[in-house]
Amino acid sequence: MLRAPAFWWRDRPGLAAALLSPVAAIIGGVALRRLGKAGGTVDVPVICIGNPTVGGAGKTPTAIALIERLKARGAQPFALLRGHGGKAKAPLRVDPAHHTASEVGDEALLLARHAPTVVAGGDRLGGARLAVKAGATHVVMDDGFQNPSLHKDCTLLVIDGGVGVGNRCVTPSG
Repeated sequence: MLRAPAFWWRDRPGLAAALLSPVAAIIGGVALRRLGKAGGTVDVPVICIGNPTVGGAGKTPTAIALIERLKARGAQPFALLRGHGGKAKAPLRVDPAHHTASEVGDEALLLARHAPTVVAGGDRLGGARLAVKAGATHVVMDDGFQNPSLHKDCTLLVIDGGVGVGNRCVTPSG
C-alpha cells in the first residue's frame, strides 16, 4: 500500500511542498475548472460521500452507514463507485459471486455486502442511470467529490479526525 509523504501531514508546508507548488497550482486550476462544470442528472437523489484530501478518510464506512439507514427506512439505495483498483471502465452491476477485486475493486465487493446493488465503473453518470433503471431510490456515491460528471443533490465530506486536512496544500504539495 502506498503511503502519503510525511510532509503532507505537517501543520505548515515546508520546502518539499514549496518546490512542488507550481505543479500543485496547475492541478488545482484544472480541478477548479472541472468542478465548475454542470453534471448530468438522474431522477433520484444522489448523495456523494467524498473527501477533499488524497487517500482514505473513512468514505466507504460512511457510505455503508448511510446505505443501512436508508434501507431501514424502506429505500432501495444503490452504491455507485469508480471501483478503484479494478479494471471495469463501463458501468456494471457488481456480482460478488462472479466479480473479483481485480475487476471491480475491493470496495465494491465490501459495499455489495450492504447495498441491494453496487454499480462500479469510471462513467459515474452512466452508472447512476443504470442504477435508476434497475430500481434505485437513491444513489450513494462512494468517492467522487472531485468528479463533476454527475450532479450531486448532497455531498458529505469525510475528514479523518486524526490527521485533519494536512498541510492545507493541493496535491502534490499536500
